Order: sequence, then structure tokens, then C-alpha cells
Amino acid sequence: QLQASGGGLVQAGGSLTLSCTASETIFRLNDMGWYRQTPGKMREMVATISRGGKIINYGDSVKGRFTVSRDNAKNMGFLQMTGLKPEDTAVYYCNGRVVYSAGDYEYDTWGQGTLVTVSS
Repeated sequence: QLQASGGGLVQAGGSLTLSCTASETIFRLNDMGWYRQTPGKMREMVATISRGGKIINYGDSVKGRFTVSRDNAKNMGFLQMTGLKPEDTAVYYCNGRVVYSAGDYEYDTWGQGTLVTVSS
């Protein structure tokens, strides 16, 4: 399982860093990404990063403000958010392609979200 953490309440212009932690049952976290959702809206891609970290994509609304990174040794991913705006308020989810044991298939896995609230 994946667990997102680090959300909270922050003022506009502030910063937060989210973490995505893979449980001990996960052998390897491959390509992963961050998504967000607000009530009544579809889930939106925020950022994705390949396992090697060389292929990175950002949603248009966060380019230049958010930075995605990862630590493969710890099976963790991060989303550094700066210049936060009220419209960034959402539940943020991490998603990843995980492998539970060597030679196993990849499974697409979603973690529980973490709420980010940006006040104006």
C-alpha cells in the first residue's frame, strides 16, 4: 500500500512537502505520480516521475511551482509545493506501479490521500 502524508493548512504563497511511503510489503516502487481531487471534480494529474527520475511530467497548473522527486532506496516519493494558491486546495493522492516481490508483476496502486488546504 501507499500512504500519502504531509498535508495541512497553509496560507497562500506558502509551501508544503508531501511524502508518499510504500509499505514494507512492497518490494519496489516503479513509476509513480501525484494526483489531486476536489469535490465534484475529476481527479487531476499533478506530477509523475519515472523510477529512474528522468521522465517527469507536471500538470499545467503547477508547472514552475511544484517539484516531484523520489528516493528509491526508501521506496518513497515526494512532492514539494511552493507558491501555493487557494485553488491548490484538494486531497492529494500518490499513485504508483508497485512490485511485491522480485519477478512479480506490477500492480497499479493508489494510496490514501492527504488534504491540503490553502487559505487566501
